[in-house]
Parts: sequence; structure tokens; C-alpha cells
Amino acid sequence: MYQASNVYFICSFAAIGGGLFGFDISSMSGVLGTQAYKRYFGNPVSYRQGAITASMPAGSLVGSLVSSFIADKYSRKVALQISCLLWIFGSILMAASQNIGMLCTGRVICGLCVGIASSIVPVYQSEIAPKEIRGRVVSLQQWAITWGILIQFFIQFGAAQVGGGPSDPNQPESAFRIPWGIQMVPAFILLVGLFFFPYSPRWLASKDRWEEAIRVLASLHGDGDINHPKVLAQYQEIEEALRFEREQATSSFKALVAPRMLKRVALGMSIQMYYIVYIMEGAQIATPLATASIQYVINVVLTLPAIVFLDKWGRRPSLILGSFGMMTWLFISGALQQYYGQANTDLTRNADNSDITWIVLDNRPVSSAIVACSYLFVATFATTWGPVSWTYPAEIFPSKIRAKAVSLATASNWFWNMVLAFGVPPLLWNISYKMYYIFGAFNAAAFVHMALLAPETKGYTLEEMDEVFDSGLPAWKRYKKTSRLEELAREIEAGNLKVAIPLGGAAGTTAVANPEPIAATAEHEKTTHREVDMTSAPGPLSTGAPTEKPPATQAAL
Repeated sequence: MYQASNVYFICSFAAIGGGLFGFDISSMSGVLGTQAYKRYFGNPVSYRQGAITASMPAGSLVGSLVSSFIADKYSRKVALQISCLLWIFGSILMAASQNIGMLCTGRVICGLCVGIASSIVPVYQSEIAPKEIRGRVVSLQQWAITWGILIQFFIQFGAAQVGGGPSDPNQPESAFRIPWGIQMVPAFILLVGLFFFPYSPRWLASKDRWEEAIRVLASLHGDGDINHPKVLAQYQEIEEALRFEREQATSSFKALVAPRMLKRVALGMSIQMYYIVYIMEGAQIATPLATASIQYVINVVLTLPAIVFLDKWGRRPSLILGSFGMMTWLFISGALQQYYGQANTDLTRNADNSDITWIVLDNRPVSSAIVACSYLFVATFATTWGPVSWTYPAEIFPSKIRAKAVSLATASNWFWNMVLAFGVPPLLWNISYKMYYIFGAFNAAAFVHMALLAPETKGYTLEEMDEVFDSGLPAWKRYKKTSRLEELAREIEAGNLKVAIPLGGAAGTTAVANPEPIAATAEHEKTTHREVDMTSAPGPLSTGAPTEKPPATQAAL
């Protein structure tokens, strides 16, 4: 059966899972204002509408927490396929909803899908991609999210025009059933397409499926040649990392809360605590549809620079400059509203802004500046924290806990989504412009946090992250070290290191490597030509006494 081998194509296709996240974010925005929705579901407001809206992030929180168990046991690919089935089933329930209970059930099930997919897609992408382009391809997750938001928004806007339009009291139910039904299409495409995509080579290795792992590595990084130096070097590096993890003899849960790892877990979770602020109505400029659509377009377009350049300019500058920029726009917006706005009293209220407590009235330059700050906030987020918030957590953890740690990071995202879903409206109502100062302060804290604790990770393999975080260097000093992977590849290409790989299902085959540390020096290359076998019955990760090398299983340059 055909199996995709182009890394860009594989990671781009997997990012459809991120698109489902985007569909989720805007799955209600276009139907809330339609008469069909209000009439059919009894005009839900306040806590009832809050429960409908929050049911999906609640499901996503649970889905993200259980995602690691599915991904570690059944593979990253199968976990994504399970998430697709959940999305399809949940979308069917939503489209066929007869009451609020059925609608919430469908949204919870769709939320389970999004929780799993949003956790596992970055893990799958990071384990597939080489270090040189890992940031670029994992950033595709964020780009797919922005496209999902934009596409679903306009699908819902188009569907809202059925009958006499969104204000028609007799508008047909298709106004909300069409978009909720259409949203299952990308999940079906992803479900079927994944059958033609490889398993993660690192997951295969963790299950001792070494022959499959080396063939996937060869397909992805060596044009199918299992003797390619880079392929053999990656195989050797993965094997050594897994052996070390197993020698530690600690459970993945215990390793997750170990002091040296807890700092990374906290860092990954904090990066996922982002939010979106809506300012336009209070600024009293343009229309909600126009301003929201412009935001969505900005989000899509300005994520592209991050995809192209993230592996060049790095993760750390994006986190630091991004938090500083978002802090700046929030503080400016709050200040403009404070000094030029006014309470929305009975004298200034009208039917269009009766639910707003603070407005800037008849001051177009200030209103334009507030809206500009909102757009700049979105633009800053799109080029910095949006892509990095997926890339960084997916690459900083060792194989043993990667899926679990990323699931916790993503769960923090969904937890804060629920908190903000309930918290932002009353905050806007009760403290108005002061809310922007609060969120600006959070960004100021993020600026300090990232500057002090987030080291640069670009250019390192997943197996080298322990060295980066355990180097003892402060985060602002880059860990300078020749890539272990590149050293291995050079040694293999020069004939100084030979790697035995399992072919034909042969048992007891292992890596064959020089037991002494490899030094990338001319003297070493002249003198080191010894080969030592470490073959024993248990399999590739054994470290038994040297035995005779099985020649039929050796593949080396």
C-alpha cells in the first residue's frame, strides 16, 4: 500500500487536525445571531448559552488529558483517527440536535476530538520532522487552526442567509444545521488519508518495532535507503536515548514530576495559556462582521512569516518579543478607553450597544486607534506565540513522557479557554477597560518568565533536549554544542562507526557502535576504527556481553 514519505506533505496533512480546532473555535459564532437558532433552542442567554458554548472546551479538556494514553498505546496516527471518528459522530449529533441537551452532547464529543487532536498533531509532526524544519512544520498546526476559524466563520455566515436572512423570524433550521453538518468533511478526509501515512518512527522504536522504525526513517530522511548515514545516525540516536530512559527504571508519571522535568512541564503549560480579546464593539467603529473577518484574515496571513522563518529566528525571540508586543497593545488599548471613553449610561445607550458598559463615543481617531491595537495584537500573536505555543511544548520533552507532557500543556489551554469563556463577559461588564490592564499584566509576566526560563531549542534533535535543559546555563545563553546527530552521521560516512539494524524480523540485533565517546577531531578519525557488538537475546536495547556479529543483519557504510 502507498505510504507518504514527504515530510512537508505528511505534516501539512496531519495539520487538518488543527483545522478541526479552528472549526471548533468558530462553530457557534455565525449561528448565535440567527433567528432559526434562537427560535429552535428557546433563545438561550446568560448561563444557558454559556453552558452550550463551554461544553466543547470542557470536552476538549478531557480529550487532551486522555490523549497521551491513546497515543502511547495505539500510536499517534491511530489516536488521530480515533479523534476523527469522535468529530464525525459529534457533528452528526449537533446537526441533528432536537434540544439543548443533544446539542451539548454533540459539542462535548466534538470537544473530545479536538482535545486529542490538538495534543497529538504537534507530537506526531515533531517526531516525523528533522530538526532543521521542525519549527516550520509544527507551525502548520497553528496555520490550520486559523484557516479552520476563517472557513467555518464564512460557512456559517453564508448559511445564515437562508430563508429571509438571520433576522427572519421564520428562518429555516438549515441556517445552523448546514454548517454543523459540513464541519465533519475535513475529519473524514483526515481519517481516510491517515491510512496512507507512516507511524511515528519514535513510537515504533518505543514498542521495539525496530525494523519498521528504520524503514520509516529511511523513507522520510534517506530516499528509502536504510544505509544512508543520516538515517543510521538517527536510528542510533533514538536507540541510545530509549536505552537510557529504560535504564532509569522509572514510570512515565514519576518522570513527569521529577524536579529536573517539572520545570519543563510548567514551561510547556504556561506557553499554552493564551487568549483572544474582542474590542470592536466598545470602540463603536465598523460592524462586528467586518471587524471580526478582518481579524481572522490577519491571523491567517501573518502566521505565514512564522512558518517560513521560525527555524531561522528561533523560538526564544518569538516568545519574548511576542509577549512584550501583546502587552504593549493591551496597555495602549486600555489607556485609550480609560481616558477617552465613558460609561454607557441611559443617555448614551441604544438598541445596538445596550449590553456594553463602556464606550468611546463620537471620537473616530481614538476608536480607530483602539481597533488598530486589536489588529496589532492579533498580528503579533499570529507571528509569535500562535505557532510557538504548539512547537515548543512538542519538542522539549523526552520520548518517555512527551505525549503525557504535551497533553497537560494542551489541557491548560482548554482550562483557560473555559475560564475565559465564563470570565471575560462579566469582566467587561463590571470593570470594562481595566480588563485590558489585567491581561496586559499577564503578558508582562510572560515576558519576564520567558526571558528567564525559556532556552532556545532550534537546531537540536528531540534526543538532545535533555542536554539543552540540563546544561546548567541560564536560558539567555545558548547551549553551544556540535550536533550529536551530525557527529554520528560523519562517523558513519567515514566508516569509523557501524550500526547493525534489524532486518527481516531477526531477533537479538543491536546497534554496533564504538563504546568510547565520539570526539569530532581529526585525531579521533585517524585512530578510531574499532567495532564492538552488544548483541544479546532481548533485543535492540540490551547491553549484554559482546558476541559474534550476525552478518545478515548488518547494514552499514
